[in-house]
Amino acid sequence: MCVECYSSGSYNLTVKTGGSVTIPCYYDGKYTHQKKYWFSEADKSSTYTNTTEENLSVIDHPDQNLFTVTMRNLQSTKHDGRYYCAVKVEGNVTVTYGLYLQVQSAPNVSVVSSSVSGHEGGDISVQCFYSSGYKNEVKQWCRYKDQSCYTVGRTNTSQNSSVQISDDGRGSFTVLMTGLRLTDSGWYYCSAGEALNPVQLTVNEAEPGTVSDKVNETGILNDNNETEDTVATQNNELLTVWLPALAALLLLLILISVFTWRWRRRHKQDKHQIRRRTSSITTDVIYSKAEDPEMYSIINYENPNDPNKDITYSTIDNFPVREAEKPPAGGAIYSIIYSTVAPH
Repeated sequence: MCVECYSSGSYNLTVKTGGSVTIPCYYDGKYTHQKKYWFSEADKSSTYTNTTEENLSVIDHPDQNLFTVTMRNLQSTKHDGRYYCAVKVEGNVTVTYGLYLQVQSAPNVSVVSSSVSGHEGGDISVQCFYSSGYKNEVKQWCRYKDQSCYTVGRTNTSQNSSVQISDDGRGSFTVLMTGLRLTDSGWYYCSAGEALNPVQLTVNEAEPGTVSDKVNETGILNDNNETEDTVATQNNELLTVWLPALAALLLLLILISVFTWRWRRRHKQDKHQIRRRTSSITTDVIYSKAEDPEMYSIINYENPNDPNKDITYSTIDNFPVREAEKPPAGGAIYSIIYSTVAPH
């Protein structure tokens, strides 16, 4: 005996021959612990939840207040007919949903994928196809749970989510859902007139560590400009710190290079130096090649008995040297003689 029934005449599900389909059956929360089943009017058979057969599975999802029916390898002669989602309560039957299933070579309404997913705050797009006979029918995107529908040409922004449907007039219409919320998860269907096709939408939590739009208290999406400005400010601060440091390092390298160059040049000029010390006379002989700048020799005379060590200067003169101290061929030796004289 049916104490609560719903008409199935307005729902027409067409599936391609040999294909499969999953149908959601929602029920009231008060029926969570009651027996649920899928009923076929054609052969009067009932398949209860949590049953899995070769081409039929009926699985209960009490946390979502629904059970799903998956039919596989569909054939027209075997599966065409009316079906019902039903709940048995104390011997009475409550039909929560009904439809007419038709298997044919080309479905009246179809989708590329019967399952889509997105992230909280993100967008999803679903393309629904319809046959030429449904070109002038009303196109809709509806939610099974509460039968709320969105129609082509109208934008609905209720409950903070935006839904827009556009028909290309050539056999398909597109559903765009933006600003997704976790509560948008569930079962929907594309429809053209009375023909429909179910689609499951899953909305996942926003991935941690990613920059995503956030919904504020008014339900308006904030853009990412603030985050981009913060990153730009941090980059500018890094440049302010590192540029002076790099400039100072570059200057230091230049000074070291100049010092090294001057030192090597002087070292190259001072190729030979002979130092000789006899008693209190110290002689420094520095000679060069003919093409080098003139060099000089120094003679220091120290008188240990004269503490004043007064020094008088003489003029530059050639300085006689021993054979071992002779300069290379073509070189010359010059000397500056310093002498000490006792004061008067």
